[in-house]
Amino acid sequence: MASRTIADDDQVVVEQKLSARFLILNRPKQLNALSYHMVSRLLECLQEGEANSDVKLVVMKGKGRAFCAGGDVAAVVRDAKGGGWRLGAKFFETEYKLNYLMATYSKPQVSILDGIVMGGGAGASIHGRFRVATENSVFAMPETALGLFPDVGASYFLSRLPGFFGEYVGLTGARLDGAEMLACGLATHFVPSSKLSSLEESLCKEGSIDPIAVSAIIDKYAHQPVLKQDSVFLRLDVINKCFSRKTIEEILSSLEMEARSKADNWITATIQTLKKASPTSLKVFLRLIREGRLLGVGQCLVLDYRIACHILQGHHSRDFFEGCRAILIDKDRNPKWEPSKLELVSDGDVDWYFSKLDDEGWEDLALPKRINSLPKYAIAKL
Repeated sequence: MASRTIADDDQVVVEQKLSARFLILNRPKQLNALSYHMVSRLLECLQEGEANSDVKLVVMKGKGRAFCAGGDVAAVVRDAKGGGWRLGAKFFETEYKLNYLMATYSKPQVSILDGIVMGGGAGASIHGRFRVATENSVFAMPETALGLFPDVGASYFLSRLPGFFGEYVGLTGARLDGAEMLACGLATHFVPSSKLSSLEESLCKEGSIDPIAVSAIIDKYAHQPVLKQDSVFLRLDVINKCFSRKTIEEILSSLEMEARSKADNWITATIQTLKKASPTSLKVFLRLIREGRLLGVGQCLVLDYRIACHILQGHHSRDFFEGCRAILIDKDRNPKWEPSKLELVSDGDVDWYFSKLDDEGWEDLALPKRINSLPKYAIAKL
């Protein structure tokens, strides 16, 4: 009989401590990258916990130096190549259902973001009511460098950041620290890592599902960190000026104009980052986040699923497969995008990613009807 390994049931550890249920992501060597088993297990645990009167709140955390570095996209690509694109689509379908459940959960959730939180890790935390950053937090949505796009409902939560900061974060994959996460609203609290054990102990004793009471407990351990002098959030004026433009080409032109008027390494680096990313990914996400401003979280996830399925089919572009090869497999960091230039990606090309798939048996993402209150950032109508 095969031995049970961390690749199986141990990838999510479930602990009940008094009134709190802890869900611990447990793939530390993979920086807790989400496998299909993990998203399925998390979905199952949250569904059961919502119906269980012994569970007053849910605490999510990661083992090791990451909360979660994202979805295990290398495995998704491998599955899609070996078993057809629908096998990869099954991962995204389950992940997006998990995101939606978290966004509409009836009980308080506290995500302890003491380390790396990227991509799918953001989807498994930012949709929750309480997001606790620390001095170890590193947030990013790096998908455009992989030929993918910031999904997991990012067009919903990034579009609700101040000004056009969400466009900047999603298009460039910029890394934010814990203080920046708090300043822009991705985190609800900042707690020094040295106080996390005490915080968790206090949360376990909280016998109420009242979010105000939970917030008051976190407030006891939280403080206001100071932004670093070179924080990108302090450049919000320039970011708003450039990233508010209608097209990627206009965003780049605006940044280049800024670079000509003053020497600024940050502007130069931002330009280079955008030029290295997949042109298709950039254009798809810019349209997605602009639409996401006017949509509910469920509607954003439905669009995510359409786009992800088109990408997995690879009929229009195989940038996702090429990006995974270059960044995650061969690691030459030299992807060959196709189309290779922004001007070769037309508005009609982008439209195609937002359309329903013309494939027998394919259906839009089916989300359950929910009547629970949304978290604080969830202000659009579902």
